[in-house]
Amino acid sequence: MIQIRDLNKKYGTLQALSSVDMEIEPGRITAVLGPNGAGKTTLIKSILGLVKPDSGTITVDGIRVNGESRYREMIGYMPQLARYPENLTVTEIVEMIRDIRKSATGTGSSSSRDEMTGPADESGTKSGLSQAAGSDDMSVRNGKAPSTQKRDAHGETDLELWQRFGLDSEKDKPFRTLSGGNRQKVSAVLAFLFRPKVLFLDEPTSGLDPVSSSILKDKILAERDRGTTIILTSHIMSEVQELAYQVVYLLEGKIYFEHSVGGLLDETGQPTLERAIAVTLDRRLEVPAGAGGAS
Repeated sequence: MIQIRDLNKKYGTLQALSSVDMEIEPGRITAVLGPNGAGKTTLIKSILGLVKPDSGTITVDGIRVNGESRYREMIGYMPQLARYPENLTVTEIVEMIRDIRKSATGTGSSSSRDEMTGPADESGTKSGLSQAAGSDDMSVRNGKAPSTQKRDAHGETDLELWQRFGLDSEKDKPFRTLSGGNRQKVSAVLAFLFRPKVLFLDEPTSGLDPVSSSILKDKILAERDRGTTIILTSHIMSEVQELAYQVVYLLEGKIYFEHSVGGLLDETGQPTLERAIAVTLDRRLEVPAGAGGAS
């Protein structure tokens, strides 16, 4: 799905990425890990087309990044910090993103406001975004997308998270008034909105309460099961262990190691991914016996 070959990026004297080669397999969750300053953000922004590498190539589903822009239609992105116009309401932000998407791809709803606010109920009031999420309420409560939710080219949107997060109560509030957790929920809704083939999730559960975190993780796993390719960054190793199949560990702009989560646990004999990574790093940093002696 995503192929990276000999990727290099330098900021002044800082080598952010150095000869990075990796392949992200389709339909799996890959965690990109490493300490602060390891190059994770530069790598992800390079794939997104937000940073131009000095050299190397990136292809997404066969389309070369920085060669064509149409690959972006396949991508959903949830940044670590949600930054949207502070004066707009939550509904207006979602409508704005849909309008931008429609302009860029030629798809989308012809009447986004009607869909976002929902049809009037018997009392004459709008029932909210949850109406747009589909009528299969039991499927939504069980963390499964309604059967009407298909990935297609007709502009249908996925508002399951909106309903499960209960964002109807926040829809008319300016974004600046939202709590950190509710900002994160809006960001999650937008990342999944267009049913992307590739999802980038940067610290997705940061600021979420345990219930909302569980809802989001259920959604991530459900999307994986539908064949979505997901790239995850997180400092919460229990979360990575729960979600990811593959770990790519960056250090000083280079891939220090790549391994499946299960393989790391088996090789190190550790009960948790956090301890398995620590043991792996310790082993690799050990000086080989007999090295460094007097010459």
